[in-house]
Amino acid sequence: MFVNKGVILAAGDGDRLGSLTTDCPKVLLPVINQESIITYPIRALAANGIREIAVVVGYLADKVMRELGDGSQFDVKLKYILNCNYLDGTAISVRAAREWALGNPVVLCMGDHLIEANLLRRLLDRNNLNDTLCVDYAPQPHKVEEATRVIVDTGGFIRSIGKGLDCWDALDTGVFLLTNTFFQALDELVWLCGNDIEIADAIRFLVDKGYHFQTCDVSGCLWADLDTEEDLKKVREKSCV
Repeated sequence: MFVNKGVILAAGDGDRLGSLTTDCPKVLLPVINQESIITYPIRALAANGIREIAVVVGYLADKVMRELGDGSQFDVKLKYILNCNYLDGTAISVRAAREWALGNPVVLCMGDHLIEANLLRRLLDRNNLNDTLCVDYAPQPHKVEEATRVIVDTGGFIRSIGKGLDCWDALDTGVFLLTNTFFQALDELVWLCGNDIEIADAIRFLVDKGYHFQTCDVSGCLWADLDTEEDLKKVREKSCV
């Protein structure tokens, strides 16, 4: 499956990390060997042949752009897209990349998630270009409490998604393959509900309309969602990625 564009969300203010993000964007916080968080999704995309990458920036955008530059240090070409409404839902940052995507499928990663290249390889080795969420059926216990949870049907399609699901099958890893169908749904949802929408809201919107939103099983691949100081501490101690 050929996909040559990636999008990384790096607009948030990382308010849950307190003083750590007062002067430093969350995605630039150092983790293992002083590598910043966002270098992990960049390197994972590059390792899978995706070298056109849009980074959606907002909070302290200048610092992100100055640190990453044109992407040549990673052997990629970076395009920066400014989301001035970065305090709104994450779906608004995704929507900001629509014109850049030009209707092409894109791999979406979170700038504050550590992921390994093999996780993306599983996604891209499939023989379809449908909207897909990478899910983990065997997550580490500490990942469950605050993660977005997913109910998957027997065909591998999403039945439900949300943080408040009591019964669930897998966790949302924050890695997606998105098509123009998803971007069109975002436009419709913003028109209906405004800017306070999350990616999971858009998935539910599509599923409720009967759309088959696929999943890709990436269980066993290394990934980490870094929201708190405790998350950072665990990753730095275990060097898990």
